[in-house]
Amino acid sequence: MTVRMTSPGEGEAFASGPVRFRILEDGAGVDGRFGVAECTIAPGWPGPPQHVHREHDETFFVVAGVVGFRCGADELVAEAGSLVTAPIGDPHTFFNADAERPATLLCSVTPERYLGYFRDLADLRPGPDGVLVPADVLEVMARYATDPYRP
Repeated sequence: MTVRMTSPGEGEAFASGPVRFRILEDGAGVDGRFGVAECTIAPGWPGPPQHVHREHDETFFVVAGVVGFRCGADELVAEAGSLVTAPIGDPHTFFNADAERPATLLCSVTPERYLGYFRDLADLRPGPDGVLVPADVLEVMARYATDPYRP
């Protein structure tokens, strides 16, 4: 195996509504065991519908800004330097908790297959408010063993 590096400005970059993604590790360097994406989210972005993953774990490291997380009925506020883990089966969503500043987080997925979800989001058209339509997002999630959370 060869050690790999993704330098600043490198990696697959694309936008999906008010979120910019940059794939830092696409899984090729680690036999698909995990993937990492940098996500920059617009001020006040409300996030995807709360959901549950059936086949992968997800971890978020807040690099800049303040990111809120809903986990069932609970809510967490994660400042820069915080790490939040959403294991298989746990309901969750995240959102920019600051209405004035963007937030940046690193999202790791284990295994890497869920990176395809981020890529597929780029094909969706935002609604009139500039945010992706939740029903469209849930349809893409279903392709990646992810269900809407129903309390």
